[in-house]
Amino acid sequence: MPRSLKKGPYIHPSILKHMARTKAGNVAPIKTWSRASTITPEMVGYRFGVHNGRNFVEVVASEDMVGHHLGEFAPTRKFLRHGGRMQKELETKAAETAKTSETPKTNVGK
Repeated sequence: MPRSLKKGPYIHPSILKHMARTKAGNVAPIKTWSRASTITPEMVGYRFGVHNGRNFVEVVASEDMVGHHLGEFAPTRKFLRHGGRMQKELETKAAETAKTSETPKTNVGK
C-alpha cells in the first residue's frame, strides 16, 4: 500500500540537510543508507551514494526517477549467471564466433 497523499513522500531529514548545503551537479555524492527515501523533483541533478549492504552505489537522480525510491537503483544482490551445461555451451559458441569475426589488420596501402 502506498504512503498517504496527506503525508507526502518520505524523505530522510539528513538528505534534505545535505541537499541544502550542496549544489546540484556536485562531484561528491550524498551518502545515504535511507533506501526508502522517495526521489522528488528537487533532487534531480544530485548525486547520491546509496548503500546496498556492502558498498555505496552512485545514483544520479534524473526526471524519469521522480516518484521512485532510492533503493530501486542500487541492487542488493549480484546476478552472476544461470549455470548449467547449456549455458556453458552457449558461451563457448559466442566466444568462438567472436574470435572468427575478428580480422587481422594489415597495412596493404603503405
